[in-house]
Amino acid sequence: MISMIMVLIRMNAPSEKRLELSQTIASLIGSIRAEKGCQRCDFCQSIGNENRLFLLEEWDTRGNLKSHLRSERFRVFRGAMNLLREPYEMTFHTVFHPAGMEEI
Repeated sequence: MISMIMVLIRMNAPSEKRLELSQTIASLIGSIRAEKGCQRCDFCQSIGNENRLFLLEEWDTRGNLKSHLRSERFRVFRGAMNLLREPYEMTFHTVFHPAGMEEI
């Protein structure tokens, strides 16, 4: 069985700060993807509300996720969160992929 940890970060940006925040996050994506254990890092915007932004990350182990959360990149990300109109919401999910399921 293969497992991974998914992190979903939901943000609500003030419209006047959305571009600045989006540019900051977009500039971090490539280096986050290059971190040990990062399986995925995608930055998205809601279709229904352009001020709702989402960062989706997938990590192979808790240890690698913890290293990421302690990294300078994540400190920069948290600093950019000062632009939000309300605190961001971060949720963690452990996802299991039973062996052989990819064939179904």
